[in-house]
Amino acid sequence: MPPYLVPMTIRPILTVPNPILKEVSKPVAEVTDATRKLMDDMLETMYAAPGIGLAAVQIGEPVNVIVMDLAREGEDPQPKYFVNPEILETVEEMQPYQEGCLSVPDVYDDVDRSERVQITYLDYNGKRVTEWAEGLYAVCIQHEMDHLKGIVFIDYLSRLKRERAVKKVLKGEKLKAAG
Repeated sequence: MPPYLVPMTIRPILTVPNPILKEVSKPVAEVTDATRKLMDDMLETMYAAPGIGLAAVQIGEPVNVIVMDLAREGEDPQPKYFVNPEILETVEEMQPYQEGCLSVPDVYDDVDRSERVQITYLDYNGKRVTEWAEGLYAVCIQHEMDHLKGIVFIDYLSRLKRERAVKKVLKGEKLKAAG
């Protein structure tokens, strides 16, 4: 069935401290229609959140799949799909970037990331792509690939900041459930 005829589903996004977020994701054997359906659902979920990147583990599917769209507001969507992404090379120059995460809502803090990374992955159709990512693209792909290893961006923060972030998320969820 062509992708435009397949209904997409908005899935719940897991938040810290859900233990699934700490799981190491498994490689995908091949890109199938089921993989593409997962990516379509992930993209729809990410747009609805709204966010710019989402790893499959964040919706409870611990497999090596990421979706991303770095288009600015008002620009046409530019979705990218990553199956089994790997970093092949990084540059030594680091850049601090204030990160946020759909799994840690309303929490932002600086994380140092490589300015440029060379990545390889399978795209939506299973074709191998190898390219350099820089700037926001490099930051986002490193952030999302961390999710595949069971790492959330707050893991880079001090213990105190991590604990505060988790408390803030839990308090927000209690308020949402009560309201």
